[in-house]
Amino acid sequence: MHKFFLMAGALLGGLSVAIGAFGAHALKKVLEQNNYTEVFETGVRYQFFHAVALCIVGILILQMPHKYLTYAGYSFIIGTVIFSGTLYVLSLTGIRWLGAITPLGGTAFIIGWVFLFLAVWNAK
Repeated sequence: MHKFFLMAGALLGGLSVAIGAFGAHALKKVLEQNNYTEVFETGVRYQFFHAVALCIVGILILQMPHKYLTYAGYSFIIGTVIFSGTLYVLSLTGIRWLGAITPLGGTAFIIGWVFLFLAVWNAK
């Protein structure tokens, strides 16, 4: 499981850099016209933070295996897909109802951090 989370973290981290660069250059005019530059950047920022968190989870699983670390890793992945994904689509399409789904991703992030806390708390 550690390898999966390390690879997912590396993939999502690399994608956050690529998506951020694409937004800053190729999508700059569209994002500025729609006034969604900050929304897009928020998606990139949270994706990157949680990519790093996934790598940390992957390393921690080697040091202190616990089911809560696995739950944390999956929560971070789900949160990234929902939170950042909806922000990307919202910022490019202007479909505002996606903003109602975004907090579900944020909730998954919070749950992941709680699981990470519990895993460390319960570590032997």
